[in-house]
Amino acid sequence: MSRQIFRGFAVVSALAFAAALACTGPASSKTKPKAAKPAAKAEPSGVPSADTTKFGKPSKLASYGDWGVFLAEGEKSKTCYALATPKDRAPAGLKRDPAYVFISNRPGENVREEFSVIMGFPMKEAGARAEIAGSGFDLIATGASAWIKNQAEEAKFVDALKKGSKLIVKAASLRGHVTTDGYSLNGLSQALDRVEKECP
Repeated sequence: MSRQIFRGFAVVSALAFAAALACTGPASSKTKPKAAKPAAKAEPSGVPSADTTKFGKPSKLASYGDWGVFLAEGEKSKTCYALATPKDRAPAGLKRDPAYVFISNRPGENVREEFSVIMGFPMKEAGARAEIAGSGFDLIATGASAWIKNQAEEAKFVDALKKGSKLIVKAASLRGHVTTDGYSLNGLSQALDRVEKECP
């Protein structure tokens, strides 16, 4: 159930990060006007506005290498997460929405270092896979979001991410198009240290 709840938050967080990428400084006065544009474009993909109220508006805390660290505080919840966008996407000519990878802590739900990915298109439920340093981990997909299928392997997977240099995520769309996203892991270990500090 916690993963179903997190789906809506992940999408909203992705929008916040897309806005934050346009900011060159930490000043909130610069962040707010930039955030409105990408949020408006992404709204038709089905992001319910209620999620922002429920989970709190995400704010960017810091950047570490290719990863950003964010905090969202709602009335009864607090979530911290590290987030990155893919460095390469294949096939290059395939039109789809932006993709993101999240690793989050939600202290109120006793959730730590939960991995999730948004591929930018509705996926087949089975067949998605994450690969790191020669090891593969099956993903379970719902819509455009996916998680590690076997939660017992999640800690091992995240540990491999911290030690690795590149993450590959492969998935098939409902139409059968197979796509591959490559993520840099530069800065992830430091980003997760910050996530743990903010949401122990």
